Amino acid sequence: MTRQKLIELIRTRRTYLCVGLDTDITKIPRHLLSEPDPVFAFNKQIIDVTKDYCVGYKVNTAFYEALGLAGWEALEKTADYIPSTHFKIADAKRGDIGNTSAQYAKAFFDTLNFDAVTVAPYMGEDSIRPFLEYKNKWAIVLGLTSNEGAGDFELSSTIDNEFLYEKVIRKVSTWGNPENLMFVIGATKSNWFTQIRKIAPEHFYLVPGLGAQGGSLQEISTKAMNKDVGIIVNASRTIIYASDKEDFAAKAAAAARQYQTEMSSFL
Repeated sequence: MTRQKLIELIRTRRTYLCVGLDTDITKIPRHLLSEPDPVFAFNKQIIDVTKDYCVGYKVNTAFYEALGLAGWEALEKTADYIPSTHFKIADAKRGDIGNTSAQYAKAFFDTLNFDAVTVAPYMGEDSIRPFLEYKNKWAIVLGLTSNEGAGDFELSSTIDNEFLYEKVIRKVSTWGNPENLMFVIGATKSNWFTQIRKIAPEHFYLVPGLGAQGGSLQEISTKAMNKDVGIIVNASRTIIYASDKEDFAAKAAAAARQYQTEMSSFL
C-alpha cells in the first residue's frame, strides 16, 4: 500500500485505528475451541465486525508461532482474509544480517503479502535494508516503545548528549523515506511526541499501547499528528477481548466503533 493510499483511507474512513490480532488461544471464547481452527475462526469474526471502523490490522506473529504448524496455518489464513483495502502489518520485530533479513522480507512481503513488518534496528542498516527494497511495502522500525524496559536502553544518553532512541530515529530516517519507513512510538510515551516530530516530521508512526497499556488517544492525537495525520494507533486487547462469551464479536464491534467515533473528532 502506498503512502497516498493510506492517507486517503484514513481521510475517507475517518479513522486511524489499527486492530491488533494478538490472538491468544487461551483467551478466546470457549465455544470456538471446537472449531477446526479456533484462532482463525475468532480472527475471521473480529475482522468481519471491525473492518468498517479501522484502516488496518496488526498480526502479532508470536501468538501464532507459539502454536507450531497449526498457528502458522492460522496466520496464513488470517493474512489472506484481511481485506486488500486495509493496511496489513506483520508485527514480527525481525532484524538480522542482510541475507537473513532478505528471507524475512520475502516471507512477510512475498509469501504472506503483508504491507509492512516491524523490525528492530540494533544490528544496523544492512539488517533493515532488505525490507526497504520492496516497492509499496513498509519497514516499521522500533523507535520509542511502550514497555517499561524501554528505559533500559532507548532512554539512555549517548556520547552525543541525546537519547539513544533519538539517535536511532535520526539515523534510520536516512536509510529510507516517508514512503517506505515508519517508526513504532509507544502510546505511553506521549510526552515525547513533540520532540520525536522534530526528528521525523513527515514519517508515519505506528502507536501501540492504547487501552490496556494506558495510552491516551487524546494525547496521542493532539501531540503526534502531522499534516497527513501521520499516525496509525493500534488497539488489541480492548477490542478483541471486549467479551469472552458468545457476544464477543458484537462487543468487539462496539469497542472499535467507539474508537472510530473518537478518532473522527480529531480529524
